[in-house]
Amino acid sequence: MPFDVLPDGKKLYYEIHGLSENPTIVMLSGIMMSCASWQIFLDKMTRNLRVVLVDLRDQGRSSYESEQYSISLHVEDLEHLFCSLQMERFHLYGISYGAQVAMLYALNHPERVRTLLLFNAPPRTTPYIAEVGEAWKEAAKSYDGEKFFALAIPYAYSYSFYNKSLLWLKERQKMFKKILTREWFDGFIRLASTNEDFSVIGRLSKIECPVLLVGSDKDTITPLEEMELIQKEIPHAEFLVIKDSGHASIIEKPEEFVTAITGFVLKHI
Repeated sequence: MPFDVLPDGKKLYYEIHGLSENPTIVMLSGIMMSCASWQIFLDKMTRNLRVVLVDLRDQGRSSYESEQYSISLHVEDLEHLFCSLQMERFHLYGISYGAQVAMLYALNHPERVRTLLLFNAPPRTTPYIAEVGEAWKEAAKSYDGEKFFALAIPYAYSYSFYNKSLLWLKERQKMFKKILTREWFDGFIRLASTNEDFSVIGRLSKIECPVLLVGSDKDTITPLEEMELIQKEIPHAEFLVIKDSGHASIIEKPEEFVTAITGFVLKHI
């Protein structure tokens, strides 16, 4: 398994898919996701793209911590990984928590980022997001995957998706019960505590590379008005709105997700 050994001895898990001659896009996951979350998209994505998947600390197969840290540590970890892989420039994608990390990385290492693609991206931790985070952490402290799903997951989806996909969601709830470990829950709690005072408001005008913003009209965690704050600071950014979708837009509208990122990257090779 491919791991990058970090200066503190911890390991960062990554995967590379697709042809080396294709444009490279790095995918940064949401807080409950991992490299495994992207497997269902790889067949279509790798037709045109070389895809680099990364598990951040406390995600997936990467090392788990024992103490609290700041979200900015992920930026240092990613830079070490990209140096190890000799990746000079690439397209950078992030969704939700991953988008927050992507914005921080683009601000700190603009020379590497060819384009920045931000889906359902909170530019700051609002009081509402903070309360959602606290609710998620309380649910995680149950150390019960089924209970965690029932308490935390409804925030992520739209009303219509939940109504149409209840059987599928119930199957996922059973899967959470089977696969989520105490280590996962402790890691999730740390991740959800890294960004309590997060804000890039007032800094984003420094981002000069092409930017794609994608929001969802039924997203209550990152409503469109929050993403409009990003557009105000990056006026050259393209802004797409996915209709009838919640925060987990890539699950609710997978075709729109693949089309949007592929089209934007190929336009900016």
